Amino acid sequence: MTLASMAVTLPAYLMPEPERNAPHQPPQAAADGAEESADQESVRLMLRVKEGDVQAFERLVELHQNAVVGTCARMLNNIDDAHDIAQQVFLRVWRSAPRYEATAKFTTWLFTITRNLVFNETRRRSRRKEVSMEQENEDDPPKHFVDHSTPGADHLTQQAELEQALDKAIAALPEKQRIAVIMRRHQDLPYEDICSVLKMSLPAVKSLLFRARTELRKHLAAYLGEDVE
Repeated sequence: MTLASMAVTLPAYLMPEPERNAPHQPPQAAADGAEESADQESVRLMLRVKEGDVQAFERLVELHQNAVVGTCARMLNNIDDAHDIAQQVFLRVWRSAPRYEATAKFTTWLFTITRNLVFNETRRRSRRKEVSMEQENEDDPPKHFVDHSTPGADHLTQQAELEQALDKAIAALPEKQRIAVIMRRHQDLPYEDICSVLKMSLPAVKSLLFRARTELRKHLAAYLGEDVE
């Protein structure tokens, strides 16, 4: 069986990394400008939160809660735990507001808080020797996975199974590789932001992502029973 015969699409985070800063790419420049503008809005809101503005805080939560919950869910493989950690993230944002200084991008600061709390949770789980993801979900698929009971063509079922295998493979990655993949491919954070969040150099982050993608492709090849190269 081949990928072509299965009519499935290889997930984007397993494909070669595109050049984000290549010349003659106006759409990317526009996207970068929009990202910068959105971050500037978040910084302005956070400075208002620093002054005790509750409405500004609510707007910040509205803008960023999906990214934070999504990151936590992919890291923890449990949507309920993800909401709990996300609540802690924004509680820490509120409590940290009096000390906030706009010395970095807001998203970098926010994802650093998210990283710290998620890593604390994964290590707490490890210490308590909680049941692995596969054991937790052998009866019930995670809420954020594709619903395989939905009627559809065979290739959609195969694609869903492939995505589920990738979700499990991502969950099995070391925590730094896992969060780097999530920030890069699901939250579309630039390399520089990931460097700041993980406190690593650019070459180290690129190496981390390369190892993660290699490991994910290895898991995918085993799932398909063949080489995906």
